[in-house]
Amino acid sequence: MHPKFALPALAATIALTLAACGGGVPVTPPDQRPDTATDTGPNTRPNIRPENTPNNTPGSAPLLPVPRPTPPYMLHPPADASGQTSPGALPSAPLAAQARKDAATRTREPARAPMAESRAMAPSAMRVMPAPSYLPAPAPQDRERYGAIEENGVRQVAQAPVSTFSIDVDTGSYSNVRRMLNAGRLPPADAVRVEELVNYFPYDYAPPTDGRPFAVHAALAPAPWQSENVLLRIGIKGEDVARASLPPANLVFLVDVSGSMHSPDKLPLLKSSLKLLVGALRPQDRITLVTYAGTTRVALPPTPGSEKTAISAAIDQLMAGGSTAGASGIALAYQAAQQSYIPGGINRVLLATDGDFNVGITDFRQLKSLVEEKRKSGVSLSTLGFGTGNYNDQLMEQLADAGDGAYSYIDNLMEGNKVLVSEMSATLATIARDVKIQVEFNPATVREYRLIGYENRLLAREDFNNDKVDAGDIGAGHTVTALYELTLTNRPGLIDDLRYQPAASVKAAQDRAGELAHIKLRYKQPTASTSQLMDVVVNAQAIRPLAQGDADFRFAAAVSGFGQVLRGGKFTGQWRYDDVHALAQAARGADRFGYRGEFLKLVALAQSLSTSAATTGATGSEEAPPRAAR
Repeated sequence: MHPKFALPALAATIALTLAACGGGVPVTPPDQRPDTATDTGPNTRPNIRPENTPNNTPGSAPLLPVPRPTPPYMLHPPADASGQTSPGALPSAPLAAQARKDAATRTREPARAPMAESRAMAPSAMRVMPAPSYLPAPAPQDRERYGAIEENGVRQVAQAPVSTFSIDVDTGSYSNVRRMLNAGRLPPADAVRVEELVNYFPYDYAPPTDGRPFAVHAALAPAPWQSENVLLRIGIKGEDVARASLPPANLVFLVDVSGSMHSPDKLPLLKSSLKLLVGALRPQDRITLVTYAGTTRVALPPTPGSEKTAISAAIDQLMAGGSTAGASGIALAYQAAQQSYIPGGINRVLLATDGDFNVGITDFRQLKSLVEEKRKSGVSLSTLGFGTGNYNDQLMEQLADAGDGAYSYIDNLMEGNKVLVSEMSATLATIARDVKIQVEFNPATVREYRLIGYENRLLAREDFNNDKVDAGDIGAGHTVTALYELTLTNRPGLIDDLRYQPAASVKAAQDRAGELAHIKLRYKQPTASTSQLMDVVVNAQAIRPLAQGDADFRFAAAVSGFGQVLRGGKFTGQWRYDDVHALAQAARGADRFGYRGEFLKLVALAQSLSTSAATTGATGSEEAPPRAAR
């Protein structure tokens, strides 16, 4: 036989033999094979970011997880909620072991009819066993949640001359952004709240000298990203109170000990941070530990600050495990705070968690309403955020707002020391409540303005004089900074005048042509229900060249610009990270605690990550919006 016909003939002979024996290997025709390229099984996940979903309006919690590939900078696979590493696409050890066990079991099973038939096959026939199926481990999930931020736009003074907002002393956004940059990725835009970046840093504003709880300062200089515009800085400095002079503190730490808190950057870091606080407690202070997971309990009853050994031992006993019943924990913590309430003292609940509530009341609005109701008891609530992957930033920030407290994110032990030890007075002791700012701009001198940040602190104009409207509180020694970008009337604005409407009259403002703005503040004393008013007039003659501005002004401007660039740079034109670095470097000053030096490193890191993202076409931030033209 010719060699070219030998193999087909042999194949035909084998096929006929197998058919006669009733065995063989079935072959599925190509047109009947399943299309594996369009798999929509349970392991297929849409690549949707919660901050980009159309249903995410301000105040609502994102509903979808954010699947992300393992970044190239990770030397080891990421850890899951239990603290174990996820090996990505490779089969896990238990799966592989089970597959081997299943295969061995199949070879030991009693003979069944099909195998009996196979024994009748010709000796040369082979039984083809299916290969064990290895299921890939699920891709690591990023379920972090951030409230949507609609960046403040430019307003015409002729149409809206008054801007009103509540002060904000939160700093959580800065340390959370730092955590992401140090992990090798740019933050999503909604994780960047510019005012929290600016207010993370202390500034050397003059303290009050007139008996008021805080002093207000205004300064003007050209905006670094648009020199034809003017930057108005409003600086507030709270009265300093020595730690020894603080009222006695009744502190209830509500600690999340659920399974999601197992990883080293969560409960272990929290315990180390609490140990630092123990050393700073005074004998007149009392501390209570309430824990919650699937159930809630009092892990440490109210204990004087002098019993440091007992407090430390209770902290050491905290262990993670179970689900997360956050609402019941909040209720028990407030109950404990009421039972040990100190009249005239500091009465505060401090919630330490990753915010991943999954048992009991889990709805964002219900939790916020619960805290708003509980604050009427005279006990405030602050939040301490921990962890990654499932972190709920929106919940933590809004609960602190509802509880008349401050929101901090602790990403390392240095931050734990900053929040709980070195800035304890500002964190715990309130010197002024419900502080609101209202700025009226003079249409004779200011054409347009833009408030930088504070998007979720905006108030209606009529809210300023309404003492029933809640606002932020100022702690002892706190500094608060707010920045406006102004376009003066001698410069073209971003908004065109209307064609069919007459220009607004500025005749009444001509009598005060030298004024740019009138700043008013309302606040309440810690135990008062009626607000007091103070005001500052800002004159155009106060404008100074940026280089002649004080170091605090220039550094705050640099931090503000950094936050705006991270968010996409909608209003900063061609200003970039290297411009931020140059301005901040020149304004670093004494930098007693090294915070500004660390900021410079983060700016350089963001620039490197941005360059890498532009090269590879991938970025952790949302797509930058179009830049404003001038």
